[in-house]
Amino acid sequence: MAKKPAKRPDTDYREFLVALKDHIGEARLNAARSVNRELIALYWHIGASIVGKQKQHGWGEAVVERLSKDLMRAYPDMRGFSPQNLWRMRQFYLDHTEAAFLKAFRGTTRLTGKKLSQAVREILVQIPWGHYANVLTRVEDAAARAYYLRATAAYGWSRNVLLHQWKSEAYERARRARKLHNFKSTLPKHLSDLAEQTLKSSYSIEFIGAKRVINERKLEDRLITRVQQFILELGYGFCFIGRQHRLELDDNEYFIDLLFYHRFLKCLVAIDLKVGAFKPEHSGKMDFYLNVLNDRERPKGDNPSIGIILCGKKNDVVVEYSLRGRSNPIGVADYRLSASLPKELKGKLPTAKELQAVVQEAMHNKE
Repeated sequence: MAKKPAKRPDTDYREFLVALKDHIGEARLNAARSVNRELIALYWHIGASIVGKQKQHGWGEAVVERLSKDLMRAYPDMRGFSPQNLWRMRQFYLDHTEAAFLKAFRGTTRLTGKKLSQAVREILVQIPWGHYANVLTRVEDAAARAYYLRATAAYGWSRNVLLHQWKSEAYERARRARKLHNFKSTLPKHLSDLAEQTLKSSYSIEFIGAKRVINERKLEDRLITRVQQFILELGYGFCFIGRQHRLELDDNEYFIDLLFYHRFLKCLVAIDLKVGAFKPEHSGKMDFYLNVLNDRERPKGDNPSIGIILCGKKNDVVVEYSLRGRSNPIGVADYRLSASLPKELKGKLPTAKELQAVVQEAMHNKE
C-alpha cells in the first residue's frame, strides 16, 4: 500500500500573504501621504487667496465668517472649513512667507526667490495639518519653527514627539551648545549628517523626577521605568533593545548600559551613562564596546554602530582630544536633571515655606 505524501507546511501561501500585506501597507501609506500633500496644498491656496483678496479689496474679518458658512454649505461632507480653521490657513500662509521665516529656513543654502518658496512648500506638504494647527502655531520664533519643520519632515515625528521636542526646548538646546562627536571622520557624509542631526548636545531627563545627581544604576533604573519618555527625548527612530546588554569576549563579560537600534541610520546605538564629568577613558571604553558590537552583533548590511556617552557635564576641549583618532563614531552629550528657573521669575514666585503657610491657613479656616 502506497504511503500518502507527507503534508507540506503551507509556506508558499504564508510568504505570499506577507508580501501582499507589505504591499498593501505601503500602498496605504503612499495614499495617505498623497492625500496629505493635496490637503496642505489646498489649505495653502485658501490661506493665500484670503490674504490676497483682503489686500485687493480691503475686506475685513467678516469675509472669513461668510466664506466658512458658504464652504460648509457647499461641501457638507468635508471637515476643516470652520472659521477657526480658515483663520489658521490664513496664518499658515503668512507665517511661512514672512521674511524672517524664509531667512531662517534658507540657512546656509543658496536658495532664493521662487526656489526658496518651493523648498518651503515641499517641506510643509510632508507634515500633517494637525501638527501645524496643534503644535507649530505655538512656536512664535521663525528660526525655531524652521528647525521643527525640517526635523519633523526628516524624521517623520508624530504629533506627540513634536510636542515633546518643543516642550523640552530642543531647538534652544541645539542652538546653545556645540555638538561634540567624531562622526565626520568616522562615517560617510550622508550618514555623518544624519547622525549629527540625531545627536543632541544635551538631553533633558527631568521627567524621571530627580532633582540632584544620583548613581548610574539608579539613573538607569529611572530611565528604563520611563523608557517611553526617554525614547521621545532621544528623538524619532530609536527602538529599545535592552539594558545592561551583555558582551562576551574570551571568557570575560562586559555590559552596555543601554542598547538601541536606529531605524533611519540602520545601526546599533550604544549609550553609556556617567553621572559625573566626562573623562578621557570613557571614550576608550565606548570604542571597545563598538568594536565588539560591529564584529559580533551588527546585522549584515547595517551601518557601523554608534556610541553616545551621556554624562553629567563635559569639558569641550577634553572631549575633542579624547575623540581624536577614534575609529568608531562616538558622540558626547550632557543631561539636565531639571530645568533652571528663568531669571525673570527668580524672586517673584512664592517659596515652599510660603506655599505651605497658605495651605495650612486655608485648612485652619476650613475647620
